[in-house]
Formats: sequence, structure tokens, C-alpha cells
Amino acid sequence: MSIEVKNAFKYYGEQAALNDVSFKINSGEIVGFLGPNGAGKSTMMKIITCFIPKSAGSVEVCGLDVEKDSIAVRRKVGYLPEHNPLYLDMYVKEYLGFVAGIYGLKNKKERVAEMIEMVGLQKEQNKKIGALSKGYRQRVGLAQAIIHEPEVLILDEPTSGLDPNQLVDIRQLILNIGKTKTVMLSTHIMQEVEAICDRVIIIKEGKIVADDTAKHIQQKDEVKQTVLVEFDQEVSRNQLRQIVGVKSVKQIEGNKWIFTGEGDIRPAIAKFSQQNSVLVLAMSIAEKSMEEVFKELTGN
Repeated sequence: MSIEVKNAFKYYGEQAALNDVSFKINSGEIVGFLGPNGAGKSTMMKIITCFIPKSAGSVEVCGLDVEKDSIAVRRKVGYLPEHNPLYLDMYVKEYLGFVAGIYGLKNKKERVAEMIEMVGLQKEQNKKIGALSKGYRQRVGLAQAIIHEPEVLILDEPTSGLDPNQLVDIRQLILNIGKTKTVMLSTHIMQEVEAICDRVIIIKEGKIVADDTAKHIQQKDEVKQTVLVEFDQEVSRNQLRQIVGVKSVKQIEGNKWIFTGEGDIRPAIAKFSQQNSVLVLAMSIAEKSMEEVFKELTGN
């Protein structure tokens, strides 16, 4: 188990930023940690990386307690904060050498060269960090986070502010890193979650509201389901509204309807058609995007 959080709390004064949070992340998983602003994502990540202490509960990384074994945990964790803290007056190669020195790496020169090649900084390695674009600064941040070969990588909004080309490059880089490491990342870009994450944890107001694969979360009972149905004859809206589980009904054209309901409402629609001698010509689920699901689970 790479990360294990049990009943974690974090208070800022009387406000609970984290309220009884529990989850596990296995070795080799890429997990998206999602939530609206102020939900507690960055707080949880800062606790895992030993940046701030928890108020209560248990947090372990690779079997080590983040408070009792703080130094050992930091050796096993790579961290890219939301606001990438780089020394802008240092050159790329110089900065990565400085970070390698902090970790006491013996093969410092070779490791810096390896990182520069891995994250695609060959052409920028002799530039000052302050002269780099946002995308290249993120690459430098990723390089410093993995230069000591950590087992766990924590990324807080790693693609924030990047253009579409930079997004594709950084996502591919994270996927490649995820082949050998455990990756936990927060993001507001739902397409990113669907593209690279094995699992999704959603937090709202300091509490976990979902923890599963993106596909399963989209099919959860608490997520409203949209079903497209075509009948062989005219049916009244009032009749359709009486179907168990149906929350809303909208006629598209002719005998085609859109149903919205809680959980899987298809069996109830099929039962209605049998009882009323109405033939269902076509029925399909309109799969919701992660963005729509996220809004339903975290909206007020």
C-alpha cells in the first residue's frame, strides 16, 4: 500500500478543512483527487507530503507515518505543489543539480542529464528558469519532483494554465511516470481524469463523496441517469412521469423521449411498456461526462 489515510481531520481554527477522510492508494495506481475550490484537496496533499500536520487520524506513506517518520516519508515522495516554487534566477541545469544535491544523490550529473531528457528540456537546459514558458516550468517542476526516484508522486494541478499542446505533453509524461510509480494528482480538467487516471476520489467540503473508477462513478445510483427511448406509438407525458425512479421526461420528436432518473431506470421503463402494451423500438443510456457527474456530486 503506497498511501493509506484513516479518519483524517484538519482544522484551521474551528473550520474543518478535512472531516473524517479515509482512502487507500495502491502501488502503481494513477489516482485523480478531485473537488471544488476549498474542498480540502491541497490540504490533504500537504499532509501526505509532510508539509503541514494533520489534526487527527492516521496518514501513512509506504507504511511510514507522516509525522513519526517524516524524513523517511520525504525521501519516498515527490511533490509538485499547485504554485510551482522554482528559483527563477537559476539555470535549469543548475537548479536540478541543486535539488539533486539536497537529496544527496551520488550520481548527480548523470541523474540531472537523465531528468532533462525524460521531461524534454534538452533545448532549454541552459536557460534561466525565469525565461521559460509555463509549460517548460512545469516540466522543471516535474523533474525536481522525480529526480530522487520517489515511490510516490503527488501532483497538485500539474497542468494548470497550459496550452493544448503542453497539456498533451505533460499528460503523456505523467502516464509514463505512472508506469513505475504511484501518482496522486488533483485537477479541475475532467478530460484529464478520463485520459490518465485509474481511479477517482472526489472530495466535497472536507468529506469523500466518491471513490471508484471514473466509469463506475458515472453509473452510481446517486448520479442521475439519462435514457433515450423511442416507442412505437404515442404515449402521454403524464403516464411517463408516473414511472418509478423517473425525475423528468422530455419529448424530442414524435415518439422519442429523454428520461432522467436516479440510478438505472431502464427496467422500470421496460415494465411500463409491457403493462401498457407499448413497444420499445430503441433504448440507450446517454453516458454522462465526468464534468456533469462532478457537478452533480459536488454541487450545492
